[in-house]
Amino acid sequence: MAGRINDEDVKAVRDAVPIDAVVSEYLQLRNAGGGNLKGLCPFHDEKSPSFQVSPSKGLFHCFGCQEGGDTITFVMKVDHLSFSEVVERLAGQAGITLRYEEGGYNPSHQRGERIRLVEAHKVAARFYMDQLESAEAEIGRKFLAERGFDQAAAAHFGVGYSPAGWDHLTRFLRGKGFTDKELITSGISQEGRRGPIDRFRGRLMWPIRDIGGEVVGFGARRLREDDNGPKYLNTPETPIYRKSQVLYGIDLAKKEIAKSSRAVVVEGYTDVMACHLAGITTAIATCGTAFGGDHIKILRRLLMDNGSARVIFTFDGDSAGQKAALRAFEDDQKFAAETYIAVAPDGMDPCDLRLAKGDEAVADLVEPRTPLFEFALRHIVSRYDLETPAGRAAALDEAAPVVARIKNSGAQHEVAVQLAGMLGILDTQFVVKRVSQLARWARDRGGRGPAPSRPQQPYEAAATRASAAGPALTLRNPVYATERELLKLALQRPELVSPAFDAYGVDEFTAAPYAAVREAIIEAGGADLGTQDPQAYLVRVREAAPDDAVRAMVTELAVEAILRRSVDEVYAGQQLVAVRRRAVDRRIRDVQGSLTRLGTHSDPARLSAVQEELMVLQRYDRALQDLGAQAL
Repeated sequence: MAGRINDEDVKAVRDAVPIDAVVSEYLQLRNAGGGNLKGLCPFHDEKSPSFQVSPSKGLFHCFGCQEGGDTITFVMKVDHLSFSEVVERLAGQAGITLRYEEGGYNPSHQRGERIRLVEAHKVAARFYMDQLESAEAEIGRKFLAERGFDQAAAAHFGVGYSPAGWDHLTRFLRGKGFTDKELITSGISQEGRRGPIDRFRGRLMWPIRDIGGEVVGFGARRLREDDNGPKYLNTPETPIYRKSQVLYGIDLAKKEIAKSSRAVVVEGYTDVMACHLAGITTAIATCGTAFGGDHIKILRRLLMDNGSARVIFTFDGDSAGQKAALRAFEDDQKFAAETYIAVAPDGMDPCDLRLAKGDEAVADLVEPRTPLFEFALRHIVSRYDLETPAGRAAALDEAAPVVARIKNSGAQHEVAVQLAGMLGILDTQFVVKRVSQLARWARDRGGRGPAPSRPQQPYEAAATRASAAGPALTLRNPVYATERELLKLALQRPELVSPAFDAYGVDEFTAAPYAAVREAIIEAGGADLGTQDPQAYLVRVREAAPDDAVRAMVTELAVEAILRRSVDEVYAGQQLVAVRRRAVDRRIRDVQGSLTRLGTHSDPARLSAVQEELMVLQRYDRALQDLGAQAL
């Protein structure tokens, strides 16, 4: 039976690994004010950042899709890992040795599948790198040298060599404690007649890393004439490797892509190497597949879709390269960034260009010149005889829908004018109107269903999760807004509301989700705990939540900015008083209703008791009004 990770070690991992450092491995974060950071959510498509991270609290929350949690939750969701797998991974990064309960620690049985497969790839990558120095690998070193890559370049990119024998790596990994099942599942080995054998043999090896920097697969280049396999052989689809979701070089390029708002997409491993060595450190490549929607999602989170973002595609000048460029254009409108294409003179790829003309030629190649839409239009137009009216009309029929796909109306008009020039049609307005007509038709055709609703605001999103019988939560209702603000203070700045807040009852919060959060704080031991260890306090409150909806609400309130820029004891006191006064006012109205129902002929003792309660409540309300937080 797998052992449970010691609770103290889990806390140590949470404390040791900053959430902003972890999230930054997957998307670009920018200042959101109030000590928070924001970025494009990795869990749903969005054009403006609604995903927020609070480094001081160790929490994240998306106000668009409502995903939220701590560092461990984030990695669990983004990499589809179990709790123990994430803790083990983060512990390894932080250098923390984990203790296991209920039977001790047995790595071969207790570590999650993904952790084991990643470890196997890490060991394999080191093995291949070591083999590149062997006598047998001379052919691989020669291949690299002929393309301008020295030993330092090979080491920087982790390039290695797979021995030509049947099972060198398989036997090596077995000796490291990996099982045959793990080796087959990882894609490193494959079934042979007498058991597992190496998948890659006698080839130059490139480790393929995910955005977090972990090796999840390999790309292997054929070196010998007697190798009957494909020129490039990649790891097959595995639990940790999906070629449509991986970009080669993204681990090395991500920081510069985020910093410069620019990405260069090339076609192969050596092209990535050539670009990086030439100073183009934003270069990445797909791994044996066309550039598609999942690749765009990765880049968009790094580029943040700001107006100055640029994506430059480099393709060979041959027909295959042109087809690749046109496939990329199919997804062009999924970018908010501007997209360009770069084709080297004589159809050379960046690797060949660097070898022939040096680093400056590579840098010059990837300077944005030809917009991708222009390349696609010229490709369409080139197939028609523009000397005849029929040819020009046919070219317009095919090209106009392409221009109509451009979402920005100003850019669409400008490109339509350019298209008229390409076609040699003097009546520019005719082309512009034709494009506009197609664009309207596409919008109308796509809008046959119900009209899209406006995005929910955070308060309204919370209402969606609330019980149907509960009140609607809206910013326009000051009662709920104040309750929300007080809970945010209790979670984010407990030192400002304690100990008064801990005396507040659940019934003082009239919105059902907020009452549930108040209950969770009580179950966790009260807000006063947050004054001692804020992060541990938030962890306890989230764990005390009865279900995922309440847990998400806790995270949302812990991350959302407090409405006032300068938060102090005076402001906190105002929220405490406002919530308490409304609770007192509700009770006064209840007591007044009881008096009315009792009438003058009721039991004198009962009548006196109710009248006394009403006077006490009214005095308390006046004290709160006159003295503020001092009366609490």
